[in-house]
Amino acid sequence: MKVFLAGIIQGSLVEKAIHAQGWRDGIRAVLARRLGDAEIYCHYSRHPKSIAYDLPAIRATLRDGLRKAAECDLLVAYLPAASMGTAIEMYEAARAGAVVVTVSPMAANWIVRAYSDAVVPDVAALDALLADGGLERLLAARRRSAATGGASVTSPAGGSPQ
Repeated sequence: MKVFLAGIIQGSLVEKAIHAQGWRDGIRAVLARRLGDAEIYCHYSRHPKSIAYDLPAIRATLRDGLRKAAECDLLVAYLPAASMGTAIEMYEAARAGAVVVTVSPMAANWIVRAYSDAVVPDVAALDALLADGGLERLLAARRRSAATGGASVTSPAGGSPQ
C-alpha cells in the first residue's frame, strides 16, 4: 500500500516561514504500527528546505507532489488549519480513487468534507480508526463507489462513513 502523508507546511503564514512539522512523527508512528509494510511518502521530508526554493523549483516540486498524491492508495492529511497545498493533494488523491483520511478539527470545512472518506479529530482517533478495521471498510466503500460510478464516501468528524 502506498501512503501519502500530507499536511500543513506554510498554511496561511504571510512571512517566508513554516508551521512546526513535529506532527509528522506521530502520524508516521501510527502508520508504522497499523500498516506495517506500507510505503509512506512524505513530500516535506523529501523537500525540507522548500521554503527557500525559487519559482521553477516550487512549480516542479508541486507537480511532483501532486503526481505522487494521485498515485497513492491512502492519503492521510493533517489539517489543524487551512492549507491550500494539502487541499489540492486531497483533491488529486480522491479524484484518482485513493482513500483520504483527514486529521482535523475542521470537519465543517467544505474541502475537508468533499474530499475526505473519513475525518478524525486527532492522531489518537486516527490510530483507533486504523486499529478498528476502518481503513478496510473505507477501501471497500471506495471500491463499491468506483464500481457503481458514484462519488467518494464522506464522513463526519467521528470517522465513520455516512
